[in-house]
Amino acid sequence: MPDIAIVLDCGATNATVVAIDAQGQVLATASRPQAPVPQPGGQPGWLIWDLDGIWGKLADACREVVGNVPAERIKAVTVTTFGADGAPVKSDGTLTYPIISWQCQRTEPQLKALAQQMAPYDIFAETGYLLIPFNTLLRFIWLRENAPQALEQADTWLMTPGLLSHRLCGELSLDPTIGGTMMAMDMARRDWSQKMLSLAGLEPSCFPPWLEPGQVIAQLTKAAAQQTGLPAGIAVAAAGHDTQFAAVGSGSAPGEAILSSGTWEILLLRHSSFEPSRFAFEEGVLVECDAEKGLWNPQLLMMASGVLEWIGRHFYAEAGRGQQAYERMIAEAQSVPPGSDGVTVLPSFVAQTGPTKKHNTHGTILGLGITTSRGQVYRAAIEGLSFQLRHALEILSQATGFQPQGIRVVGGGSKNEFWNLIRAEVTGLPVTTIAQREATVLGAAMFALVGAGTFASVAEAQSAMTSGVTVVEPSAERAAYDGLYERYRLAAPALEGFYRR
Repeated sequence: MPDIAIVLDCGATNATVVAIDAQGQVLATASRPQAPVPQPGGQPGWLIWDLDGIWGKLADACREVVGNVPAERIKAVTVTTFGADGAPVKSDGTLTYPIISWQCQRTEPQLKALAQQMAPYDIFAETGYLLIPFNTLLRFIWLRENAPQALEQADTWLMTPGLLSHRLCGELSLDPTIGGTMMAMDMARRDWSQKMLSLAGLEPSCFPPWLEPGQVIAQLTKAAAQQTGLPAGIAVAAAGHDTQFAAVGSGSAPGEAILSSGTWEILLLRHSSFEPSRFAFEEGVLVECDAEKGLWNPQLLMMASGVLEWIGRHFYAEAGRGQQAYERMIAEAQSVPPGSDGVTVLPSFVAQTGPTKKHNTHGTILGLGITTSRGQVYRAAIEGLSFQLRHALEILSQATGFQPQGIRVVGGGSKNEFWNLIRAEVTGLPVTTIAQREATVLGAAMFALVGAGTFASVAEAQSAMTSGVTVVEPSAERAAYDGLYERYRLAAPALEGFYRR
């Protein structure tokens, strides 16, 4: 019987535990809702993560999952989470300050000050990162200015995967995929940037030594075994930032761009060099460390099904929520011709993200008339999201020289077959999906099973665990979308200056 890996997938809205076997089959899953909480005694709007609460939810979900699989086949456990968040800790893992959530805006003053101290493009060229309020480096500076005792009392700093892995095995760890989200690394060297750390008064010795994904941190402790139901002594393997493991779990082939699609979309490449440029910087590209050495992930972040969820709430309220509601929306959209009878949706519902960021474009619906139907609006949103994808592909291609031959789509947004068809028609590229939609946990499980010795390499794990490939080719509608795309591209520059910055 194939070995099993347990993945603790700590997301921003759910704490999930998944059991995946060495054939890529999900055997059991359990999830608990979660959200950041107001910081006790803090200012209005200060948000933190309750580490004890998250651990309790994951341990509870873990016991549920383990109860549904053969425990003797479980060989490894690993952790993957969102990026950027972490906390100062003592050597025993005790926090000296709470985990500030990426959704907290307290570091806005530090962002403005840093932009005056070091040119934003120079920061990008060093770290691959753009100046965003949730950058981890800004938390360091904020703590130095507002709670210096938290840094003075700490022995090290752990990011969220390391904080949870410590609960599993009692050892301190940090991997480059999560380190790459901190705006503190020399991205070209896959190591700390002394230049960036010095801005916060830190040294590389303030952090644990690097562990590459798949390396074994330590074995699961008896205490953690009692809390989680996992077998004591199994390998606790390093993983890290969810985006990088989705890229590996997608099983992408050379020449394919990867689209991790959910409420948000991340379009990324697995690229063989780090090539910062003024063009990439101005177009909003950021770069992170791939889960495998020698590769980097240039990427663009965009709104995705969050736009469709908004349409569902405001145009299809009587349909409720869930699969039935989406089936009605899709059925109505399929009766509308390409171009949505003149309705155009600019899906920039968060103006600071996506290919139209430089124009400060907000979410916009153009071409409404007295007879406009909700099906036209929904189809226009699907088309607008696909135009946004084509625009992002063009930016990444110009920034890196990569010429995509196809798109590998993973995540919840890959389940919408109508959307996949429009993606293919708008981009002119085949769109490939895999049977296992949750590529993050699949990719993390691959590394965990390499660490446990089940597989000799990540490539071997990918070969054994990726299956159920479906390819959607562009249809005869492809030609119609070229002209529609050019019209779409005119809208954002034309609206520049209309929206308040």
